[in-house]
Amino acid sequence: MTKSAKFLHLFLCFALLAPSFFAFETDQYNLSPVPLADIGDEVSEYTENEILQAIGKLNNEIRARLVCLENAEANAAKNAGKKDCGAANEEQRKLAFLRSEDAAALYVFRRLGAGFIPFTKSGTWLEKHRFKAQPARYKSSYGNSIYALVPTNYLTISPTIRIYAAEFGTDKIAHFFQQGYDYYKIYKSALKNGATPAEATQKAIRWGQMTERTYYGTLVSGVYSNADLCANFVGLKFYQGLTGEVRIGGQTRAAILRLENGLWTISEKINRRETLIKPFMTAHLNEALNPSLYLAGLRSFVRKTVRKNACPQWRARYPNLTQTDYAETTADLTNWLGEDYGFKTSRKFVTIAATCFDK
Repeated sequence: MTKSAKFLHLFLCFALLAPSFFAFETDQYNLSPVPLADIGDEVSEYTENEILQAIGKLNNEIRARLVCLENAEANAAKNAGKKDCGAANEEQRKLAFLRSEDAAALYVFRRLGAGFIPFTKSGTWLEKHRFKAQPARYKSSYGNSIYALVPTNYLTISPTIRIYAAEFGTDKIAHFFQQGYDYYKIYKSALKNGATPAEATQKAIRWGQMTERTYYGTLVSGVYSNADLCANFVGLKFYQGLTGEVRIGGQTRAAILRLENGLWTISEKINRRETLIKPFMTAHLNEALNPSLYLAGLRSFVRKTVRKNACPQWRARYPNLTQTDYAETTADLTNWLGEDYGFKTSRKFVTIAATCFDK
């Protein structure tokens, strides 16, 4: 057995034994036979409704704390005996937290990003919801899949969806709402410890890169996904933008939420449908256009499969696009609107430009 064959054998054995539930993979190389319907508006509406549910719960808890606080001094003994009420200073502390930006992010996360990794409430909804426009999801057959060599990857493969003209796996929404919140917590913790916003962002990005090298990526599935890193990064932007201004390209978007008379509300200054998630749904999340890094044995199989199965699909679907067009698109995705999201470069990427147009 050659050295490369031994490596591949060890990799496959590890992949079969590893806890595959830690990672979801996706396949945008294989295109849907029929173009996917754009479900962007429906996903945006769902997100808005979940945010409304989150701030509704927040506001109910704020009201409960206010009742406890109002009665704390007038009837301290009786109030202290209530199941949900504490001393006045304790109620003040709880009230301050419920009105903080961290509380707003936490309660929104609980509605959209909570779940056993990598499953999320939003991801489950995407998998099960009957969208008005069809077809809404596509998953390639096992035989055509780039992961036919690694059955555990195919078993957990996420279907491709189309949101605001960008096609990517449903796993990116999980990264957006779940790991994006992890980034947010790391960012806020770093700020509290004296880091600048730029330093805090980089700390979150480095954590994301570590997870792609280990339990969210290479160590489990043999795949290091740049698209996952971008989903994490724009998820951070989403949570930052809940209660503060956020920079998107050359523009600054107003906060989604604001406090009015001590209660949370969605700001009327924004166009919810256009600004809630739409700016973050880009081709950066597409793993065919923003390529991943594969371990050696898997990489050669992916390249061979793409050349055989996917390349004819891309030529038929987009007959006017050239090798230069695809190469420029991939080059543009190495940063997010001018911002570093932790893209890792390689000379061994499996790209549409290099794979489908080589001689």
